[in-house]
Amino acid sequence: MSQPSAQPTHGLGGLKYDPTKKARAPEWNVLLALIVMIVVFELLNRFQGNSFLFNMRANVNSIFNVQRIDIMLLQVAVIGIIALGVTQVIIIGGIDLSSGSIVGMTAMIVMSFAQTMTVNGNPNPKGYWNHELYPWMYDLPVIVPIVVAVLVGLAAGLVNGLLIAYTKIPPFIATLGMMVSARGVSSWYTNGDPISFPTDTYAKLSNGDWLGQVTFGLISWEGQNPAVVFILLAVLFHVVMKYTLYGKRSYAIGSNEAAARMSGINVDRHKVLVYSIAGILAAVAALLLTSKNLTAQAGMGMQYELDAIAMAVIGGVSLSGGRGSILGTVLGAAIFSVIISGFTSIRLDAYYQEMVKGAIIVGAVVMDQYRQRRRARG
Repeated sequence: MSQPSAQPTHGLGGLKYDPTKKARAPEWNVLLALIVMIVVFELLNRFQGNSFLFNMRANVNSIFNVQRIDIMLLQVAVIGIIALGVTQVIIIGGIDLSSGSIVGMTAMIVMSFAQTMTVNGNPNPKGYWNHELYPWMYDLPVIVPIVVAVLVGLAAGLVNGLLIAYTKIPPFIATLGMMVSARGVSSWYTNGDPISFPTDTYAKLSNGDWLGQVTFGLISWEGQNPAVVFILLAVLFHVVMKYTLYGKRSYAIGSNEAAARMSGINVDRHKVLVYSIAGILAAVAALLLTSKNLTAQAGMGMQYELDAIAMAVIGGVSLSGGRGSILGTVLGAAIFSVIISGFTSIRLDAYYQEMVKGAIIVGAVVMDQYRQRRRARG
């Protein structure tokens, strides 16, 4: 009697690979949700005789509503840059409640280094420095406020990281303290007064056309520098998180910090690095925001940290750490932008928009918990 031939297990402990059970990447689910939302808002607008992202007018050559898309990109770009840093923090199992306040603090400080000496031939009425004592503090090269912004963001991120890594304070408490302190600094710096009238070169950081300059005029995207920076940073950190040692260590720490320590990863140093990067990205957001608005106010960045966390969570980043991606956060930012612009297009009151956004965030977290329980059961 012949014995049945053993089936190869290929190192799976006797289990056979079943391609039908291969999990679909969570980014596909987020993309599907984005498409569904676009279709829903398009239909709702058509019922009202309007359009959402597609043109209805016969006298317009473009199939897309370019003006609305430009507005949506601007709405999401600044907070999206913050979300890139917040995503990395959440992946290592942390949280950052201070990024919005870092934006406000950086905005006030950096604008004081970006002001022009005169406005219409008269001394700058919103000048921070005394015109007679510190005339050299005006009309500085644009590299000066850029460096100042990076240093302020780096300092704030370092404080967050050092507190969390070496004093073992929970990230929620450490970044909450930074949130309150940074907001206090932004109000104290000028006693709550705004700082305005930057130099022309500083204004062009957001309002210029970097894409047109790089492509020698082949592709022009006037006034969309924040969106260009967001896209470039998203591509950069997508590559970093997916293909470098930095990314692998981040996922390892978020998945199992104790195992990461045993494998030789300097967890504390890596946490400081991640929070420092998040602080720098918040400072970059402040640079672009003040350049776009041509002014800095103490209240800038209010609740930006919550919107950034929401973008990451909607994009599939797990609040328990160890899972998520930059691509998912970008898709989450797109969903966030579609929600805001879609509700505005159907003339839904702002407070209803906040209610719906809150429900979507809670729903995303519930789905994340469901996925974790399902994964735990195998």
